[in-house]
Amino acid sequence: MDNGKKYLAKLLGTFVLVFIGTGSAVVAGTYIGFLGIALAFGLSVLVMVYAIGPISGCHINPAITIAMLASGKISARDAAIYIIVQCAGAVLASVLLLSIMTGHPGYDLATNGLGQNGYGAASPGNYSMISGFIAEVILTFIFLLVIFGATSRNAPAGFAGIPIGLSLAIIHMVGIPITGTSVNPARSLGPALVVGGTALAQLWLFIVAPIIGALIAAVVWKYLLEGTATPS
Repeated sequence: MDNGKKYLAKLLGTFVLVFIGTGSAVVAGTYIGFLGIALAFGLSVLVMVYAIGPISGCHINPAITIAMLASGKISARDAAIYIIVQCAGAVLASVLLLSIMTGHPGYDLATNGLGQNGYGAASPGNYSMISGFIAEVILTFIFLLVIFGATSRNAPAGFAGIPIGLSLAIIHMVGIPITGTSVNPARSLGPALVVGGTALAQLWLFIVAPIIGALIAAVVWKYLLEGTATPS
């Protein structure tokens, strides 16, 4: 597969995830609520697994890429480029979402935001930094564990997108009140760069915690779970 196509696919996949996911919160959040937003994120990943997975694998999250690198499944060169294009796709999605929202007379960036993540006063449920950090580590761990299992050689072929997408949806159902749910540094980077202020100051948590959760999942899968499945 041509490398350029792989990188473009990852950029587009991350763009879709961030545009639809955060867009569901900013554009339609008052109509669909947390459950609808959670489904928007999950279904975005599900459809992109099938849309771009055959081209490049659906790495539309730097935490996934880092976990795959740690597991020896991709090269350091590919990992670095994947992360760059993932972040570019996320930022592009946030910039274009803002350009749409500025056409609404009642929208104000400082007041309404752009689906950014946060803790403390910036948390939807006013959860503390510690609560947010622990939640992001655990939720990312769960997400990556599902990804490793769903894409393993013992898993049914062709169905990976379903558990991966559904797992992201249920993760958001729990995580949205706590931090808005990141589990994806690129997803947090895009809105934070555009919104600035508190979102940018708190961005570190949504980079560090998901990476820690992803690395723990990589270790657990590689050394405790991989290759342990037996025929039913």
